[in-house]
Amino acid sequence: MTAGPDLDAPILVIYTGGTLGMVQGPQGLTPGHDIEARLHRALATLPPARQASLPAFEVLETERPIDSSSATPRDWQALAALVARHYRRHAGIVILHGTDTLAWTASSLAFQLQGIDRPVILTGAMRPLEAEGSDATANVADALRFAMTPRLKEVALCFAGQLLRGCRTRKWQTQDAAAFESPNLAPLGERVDDEVVLYPGRGLADHQRGAPRFELPDYAPLAAGGVVRLALWPGIEAWQVEAWLGDERVRGAVLEVWGGGNLPDDPALIGALARASGEGKLLAALSQCPRGAVAFGDYAAGQGLSDAGVLSAEDMTPEATFAKLVHLLAQPLEEHERRGRFLTPLVGER
Repeated sequence: MTAGPDLDAPILVIYTGGTLGMVQGPQGLTPGHDIEARLHRALATLPPARQASLPAFEVLETERPIDSSSATPRDWQALAALVARHYRRHAGIVILHGTDTLAWTASSLAFQLQGIDRPVILTGAMRPLEAEGSDATANVADALRFAMTPRLKEVALCFAGQLLRGCRTRKWQTQDAAAFESPNLAPLGERVDDEVVLYPGRGLADHQRGAPRFELPDYAPLAAGGVVRLALWPGIEAWQVEAWLGDERVRGAVLEVWGGGNLPDDPALIGALARASGEGKLLAALSQCPRGAVAFGDYAAGQGLSDAGVLSAEDMTPEATFAKLVHLLAQPLEEHERRGRFLTPLVGER
């Protein structure tokens, strides 16, 4: 069993790119560098009392800062490995990341860093650090303060004064500063006036015990389309589903169905799903509605999903469902164990 974090150790800030660190280039905003000096300059503009509440921190820039829209499962794997390599020397981790795929990365890190015994906080910004009216400085300051909270022992996302479970979040707005929501789980905490507050009883530390049990499998075989995402639409045909799921490179799929778990009353469509499931492909269904869960069997129209071997994602987000499929398919598990683990809450994702 590893020792707990040294509460006097500095926070590690990992910079991966994204809007927060972007600078103006010849063709528009591009990922910038020299983030440590820029962060210190920005944080020095805060009121003295807020500056005094911030912990010491060190900065690590990834080798190639990117716009998060270019991120892949390989990037999730590399980032988790980076955290695993450095976390013992720091009281907590803050990851600066682009907002477009922030919820996807947070979900993947939660599965890879299971049982983490200190905070791993992801944040970003809707406007660059030096832009007028930017939200970047406030988000970084909040994330740093949450990262020094030893009661928090999980991967979380901090944005616009709210702390959300990483594998429960979704980007909800394209421009609004309050860009993220946790549609099916209440926030873990928030900034109240000048204090950051964790709500009792909501964190994983209140429900899970034991040493970190990281799982860091190789995502490379799945990074080139091994898991797909398919949303139903009115008039969808079985041949269209077959075109996706029949490809031998596809090993899993997120199926976004209607309402509480409905799909067209089409035997050919059910047959396409059953064939893919019978080939050992991991299929999981969730609702296209952003709030609420699927419940197979409530309507006759949804019974076909269960009959076809499709797994229920219940109230998971699409981001967490996709990341969990990638994570489980990357491991050498028997099919029954993989299916069982998908249906089991691993990090509070369902």
